[in-house]
Amino acid sequence: MGRWEPDAQGRLASAAMELYGERGYDNTTVEEIAARAGLTERTFFRYFADKREVLFGGSQVLQEFLVTRVREAPESLAPLDVIATAYMAAADDIFEARREFSRARQAIIVANVELQERELIKLATLNAALAGALRQRGVADPAASLAAEAGGSAFKLGFERWVADTAGKSFSTFIGEALDALRAVAAGG
Repeated sequence: MGRWEPDAQGRLASAAMELYGERGYDNTTVEEIAARAGLTERTFFRYFADKREVLFGGSQVLQEFLVTRVREAPESLAPLDVIATAYMAAADDIFEARREFSRARQAIIVANVELQERELIKLATLNAALAGALRQRGVADPAASLAAEAGGSAFKLGFERWVADTAGKSFSTFIGEALDALRAVAAGG
C-alpha cells in the first residue's frame, strides 16, 4: 500500500491486529506494524500513543457514550436499570458491528497479563465514571458505586460469553442474562 492511501489509522489498526494474532502482542513492534500498513513509525505515533492503544484506543469514546446514556435515562429507572440500559445500548450501537474485532482483541488480551491488567483498569475507570454519573443524577453512595460495579460485572461477563458464542446471540442478550442472574442471586435465589 502506498503511504498516501486513505485511512491510515484503520490500516495501522488492521496491521497491528494481524501481527498480534500471528506473532503475539509481545513479539510485535511498532516498526513492524507500520511496515505492514505501508506507513512510517512516525505515522503510527500520530494515531496511537503506543501499541496497546490499538486495543484500548476506543475506551474514551465508550465511556462518553455510557455516561451520556446514564445522564439521559428516565428518572423513573432504578440505578442498576440505568446502568443496564446504558451498557445494552453500547452493546447494540457500538459492539455488534465489531464482533470479529472484539473476538480477536479478546484473544490477544487473554494471552497477555499486561493487557489483562490494562483491561481491568479500563473497566474500573468505566465503573468510576458511571458511578459519578449516577451521583450527578442524585443517587447516593453506596448505591451509585454498587450499581456501577454490578453493571460493569454484568457487562464483563456478558462480553466474555458474547465473544465465545457461535450461535449469533446479541451482546445485549448476554448482558441481560447476566443481570437477571445477578438479580436472582441478590434475591437469594
